[in-house]
Amino acid sequence: MSTGFRTNQIAAHLKTPLGTVKTRIQRALATRPKAATHWSVRTFAKAHGVSKSTTARYFALFGIQPHRARSFKLSNDPFFVEKVRDIVGLYLNPPDKALVLCVDEKSQIQALERSQPVLPMGLGYVEGVTHDYFRHGTTTLFAALNAASGEVIGQCKPRHRHQEFLSFLNHLDRNVPKHLDVHLILDNYATHKHAKVRAWLAKRPRYHLHFTPTYSSWLNQVERWFGVITSRAIRRGSFRSVRELTQNIQQFIERHNHDPRPFKWTASADSIFEKLTRLSKVISGTLH
Repeated sequence: MSTGFRTNQIAAHLKTPLGTVKTRIQRALATRPKAATHWSVRTFAKAHGVSKSTTARYFALFGIQPHRARSFKLSNDPFFVEKVRDIVGLYLNPPDKALVLCVDEKSQIQALERSQPVLPMGLGYVEGVTHDYFRHGTTTLFAALNAASGEVIGQCKPRHRHQEFLSFLNHLDRNVPKHLDVHLILDNYATHKHAKVRAWLAKRPRYHLHFTPTYSSWLNQVERWFGVITSRAIRRGSFRSVRELTQNIQQFIERHNHDPRPFKWTASADSIFEKLTRLSKVISGTLH
C-alpha cells in the first residue's frame, strides 16, 4: 500500500481535507516548538489549533513519536567493509572443524545491596525496588559465546587488564577441544592487543582473531547475551558482597548452558551496507 493511498484513507477517517492532513504531518516531522526539544500531543495541538484527541490520532495513525529517540554511532574504521564481511561470514558460513567464539568483557558490574526489602508484585501493581543501595565493590565478567550452540564460557575477575584476559584465554584453552581451530571475535580494546596477548596467540596457531570495526559492538553477539544476563540476573538483584554477585552470575551461566539457544543471525553483509547507506542519506539530507 502506497503512502499516498494510506494518507487518503486516514484523511477520510479523520474527516479532514487531505491537504490539511499532509500539512500537519509535515509540521510534526519537520518543525520543533520554540521552548522545547520536541512536540508533545498538547503542545502540538495548542500551536496548530487542533484538539488533543485529534492530534493523538494523527500521531498514532502515522506512527509519529516525537518523545522517543534512538542513538547511533557510525564507524570511522577504514576497513569497515572488510571486517563486516569477515565477521558476518563467520556467522552465516562458519568454517569446518572450528569454533566461532564471540568474546568480550562486561566490566564494572556492581554488587549493590538494596537498602530496603523488595515489595512483591501483586494484582494491579508491579514489583517495588528501592533506588537506595549500598555498594560492595565490582567485578568483571569475561565471556565467550559459542555462536553455533549458544553455550557460554564465563569467568568473573576483580580487574580488567591484560593479565585477567590472558587468564581467561588459558581457561578457554582448557575448555575447548584441542583438535578444533578457534576463531575469536573481539572488539578493539587495548587489552586484546597487548604484547603478551599477541605472544600467547603466536604460540597457539589454532587461534584466529577477528576484530570488529570501531563503534560496531553490535556485530559481536556476546553483547546481546550480556543484555540477557543483565536484565534477568543482575539489574534487579540485591547482593551483599561481590562474592554473592559472582556466584549468582556463575549460576546463571550454568542454568543457561543446560538449555542453550544460539542467536539467529540473518543479516548479510550487503543488507547491512544497504541499511547504513540509507542512514547516511538521511543524515546528509539526500533522501533520493
